[in-house]
Amino acid sequence: MNGALVVVSHPDPASLNHALAKVVVDAWESLGFKTRFVDLHALGFDPVMSPEEARGCATDDAKVQEQIALLVKSVLVGVVHPNCWGSPPAMMKGWMDRVFAPGAAYAFAKGEDDGRAPKGLLRDKRALVLNTSNTTGAREQEAFGDPLERIWRDCLLGYCGFERVDRQVYRVVANSTKEERRDWLADAGLRAIKLAGQPIRP
Repeated sequence: MNGALVVVSHPDPASLNHALAKVVVDAWESLGFKTRFVDLHALGFDPVMSPEEARGCATDDAKVQEQIALLVKSVLVGVVHPNCWGSPPAMMKGWMDRVFAPGAAYAFAKGEDDGRAPKGLLRDKRALVLNTSNTTGAREQEAFGDPLERIWRDCLLGYCGFERVDRQVYRVVANSTKEERRDWLADAGLRAIKLAGQPIRP
């Protein structure tokens, strides 16, 4: 399995987020990974769960089914999005809700959800999470505690069995210089290559 998936959620295709995603795609493809790029806005991805999905039933949405298949068969997963009120933007959150589905991303013993920890089904996978922010790192920690770190590393990817997660925040975007953005893009490429080159298990 040498597939890779890069998902970006930002409405502007000329955004820094899209540029970061492209760098990751290029890095993984240069290493021989067949990499699928998904722009959720361009795809018109519907972030709203159906009543059936909310009850744990399989989706009948073809776009969601395709995303689930891509997630399952990819050994490398990259996600890129801005920090929106301490959480992913709505379209990315909907992708998380609908694509990391029961039976595909996690399962409970004997199919019973009684609040205990599930079995993560997405083993032997690595993730690169890149976020952009207009909040300084010091203020993020002091005032908010970096909720995106817990969301991605613990509440979603770790919960579903990912073996390795690398996350980086590029900030402050609003007043960044061309030189800073160039350095951020270079850093993203190096992180992508390093993550892909690491063995899954130490």
